[in-house]
Amino acid sequence: MIFSKPLRRSMKRMYRKWLAFWLRHSGEGLMGGLAARIACLGTTPFHHRSHFAELNLKGFVSPLAVMAHPDTFMGNHVYVGDRVMISKSHGGGIVELASHVQIFGECFLETGRGGRISLGEGTHIQPGCRIHAFVSDITIGRKVDIAPCCAFYSYDHDMSLRGPIMDQPLVSDGNLSVGDGAWIGHGVTILQGVRIGEGAVIGAGSVVTHDVPEYAIAAGVPAKVIGRRFSKNECRMPAKEAMDTHSECGVVV
Repeated sequence: MIFSKPLRRSMKRMYRKWLAFWLRHSGEGLMGGLAARIACLGTTPFHHRSHFAELNLKGFVSPLAVMAHPDTFMGNHVYVGDRVMISKSHGGGIVELASHVQIFGECFLETGRGGRISLGEGTHIQPGCRIHAFVSDITIGRKVDIAPCCAFYSYDHDMSLRGPIMDQPLVSDGNLSVGDGAWIGHGVTILQGVRIGEGAVIGAGSVVTHDVPEYAIAAGVPAKVIGRRFSKNECRMPAKEAMDTHSECGVVV
């Protein structure tokens, strides 16, 4: 059936009003979950629902997400997708999701033993990622793009000969941090005590065990610096300024 342009515009306006109503009422509890499910009708998961968060100041949490961390603090317009789990183990610290953070399906965030997680404004975490902050903190800056299936661990098991490794205490070499504007490729693992500089790029499949400088390109197992995002003759722009002005340095490998 073909509708006239005025009728199509009218139908779109009606749909936006209908969607806005259910998004306003979505949230925790039975009625909030029901409203979220109704808002999802006729849509597909993952990226196709992320705009729901922009339509609602309080953001959008999928009715299929598991928010099992009582100390989760979210800014405005945060998106939490299907089958995301945010969990707290014994002694876990807070989870902070700044405004416009987007966490897509089947990601798992967990804190324990005093560890905390902080995600900066506008950061996107693609499906299947794992972020585990035990003993030490994990801090990810603003507008960091994290590809699917990445893993972040701020701790390790002691590996002495006193007994099975699974019975050893958890240890850490320090906090794990990722600077503003970084790009973490598919399937990257970043370990305890590592600092990824702002604007850095980590190649797919890398295992990062040492610090990566600002605007460096690193790849491999273990990851090593293989290039820079700027040449010697180019003026490097700090990540914060680049994000605010929508400018970026050229890529040089």
